[in-house]
Amino acid sequence: MLCLWYVETNMYLHHCVPGPLERCLNRHFISQSIILTLLFTILAGCARAPQIIGFSNPDVPVDSVSEITKHRMFLVSTREASDVVGAFYSSDRAPELGLASVDATVPPSHVTGVLERPRRLPPDPRTEFTVVNPFVYGSDAPFIAEINRELAKRQPGNRELLIFIHGFNNTASDAVLRLSQFVEDTGYKGVPILFTWASAAQGSRYVYDLNSAIVARAQLKNMVGILNATRAESVDIFAHSMGTFLTMEGLVKQQDTGRLGKGVRIDNIVLASPDIDIDVFQTQIAALPPSITQKMYLLISKDDAALRLSRRIAGGVPRVGAADAMLLEQQFGVTVIDLGEVDDSSSGSHSKFAGSPNVVKLIGSGLNANPRFGKTGSSTTFQDLLANTPVTIITN
Repeated sequence: MLCLWYVETNMYLHHCVPGPLERCLNRHFISQSIILTLLFTILAGCARAPQIIGFSNPDVPVDSVSEITKHRMFLVSTREASDVVGAFYSSDRAPELGLASVDATVPPSHVTGVLERPRRLPPDPRTEFTVVNPFVYGSDAPFIAEINRELAKRQPGNRELLIFIHGFNNTASDAVLRLSQFVEDTGYKGVPILFTWASAAQGSRYVYDLNSAIVARAQLKNMVGILNATRAESVDIFAHSMGTFLTMEGLVKQQDTGRLGKGVRIDNIVLASPDIDIDVFQTQIAALPPSITQKMYLLISKDDAALRLSRRIAGGVPRVGAADAMLLEQQFGVTVIDLGEVDDSSSGSHSKFAGSPNVVKLIGSGLNANPRFGKTGSSTTFQDLLANTPVTIITN
């Protein structure tokens, strides 16, 4: 997740003091150059929380904590393995997929919408999330078998997969922890799968991350092949930020090869805070059939500070996640969930899907019930949450 000290600084770029044109342009250019330089320095230097995968607390074992919640998660990775304690995966790109599983624990005192992440080691499972029991699979077969064992623990109708694709500036620990909080707070009933691609996890390496997402497109196809071999009844796809670009590219690639829609049924495709050039998105949507785009939901917010920065880096082209909601629905024919009135200052409005208690519950209600996301006949729980949350759903 972005370290968002830049929010106030970023506002300078919107203002040019009235006066002669030359003075205005010069001031704007100098301000933009200096501020972007400072911004990247701040982002790169933000104190990052420790990586905790496989890091146990010998004084407080996980199994000694009563009322703790565990979520078994499966990892599909395009990262190289790491020897750094707690990292598990590095930021280097791997030529082949890595397959693993972990157990994420949620503290008994957890508050919905809050990620109680350890700020020092060892983590305390009584008050903080932990990630234990990492296991690496040497081939597809045992990985598929273990997913099937987890699916078999669910009731029919809940034997589904949630594919979570993280965004820019994430370590593997960042992504696992966010997914574990999301699964807990949404009450998701299926089996969570994290697709973790080789983000550099540095605010100043946006281009490296974008290229890593492009490199990962081919590996998405391999993951789909693996998951199609499971006994899952259906799959939900949830992607955030730059991960939405990777998701759309993967869907287009599947469509181009004739594989899209041929395996496990896709129920929902949720794109949260999409960090996608709006013109690129138009070409991606045009390449996909209505049977897919009708299952697509965009979570957007005009006050998304991270996407303001992304737009500036990309030469001023609007990002989908901060565009006008009505325009998106009219232009692309997808369902738009406008979170612009939801307060989430802690993440610069870039992670409202997880940081707002009502929004994360709303998403959970939408994912866990049929039909989904406010369609006719949606659940009473969904409608009650919608009535008490400043969210607008725009659909055709």
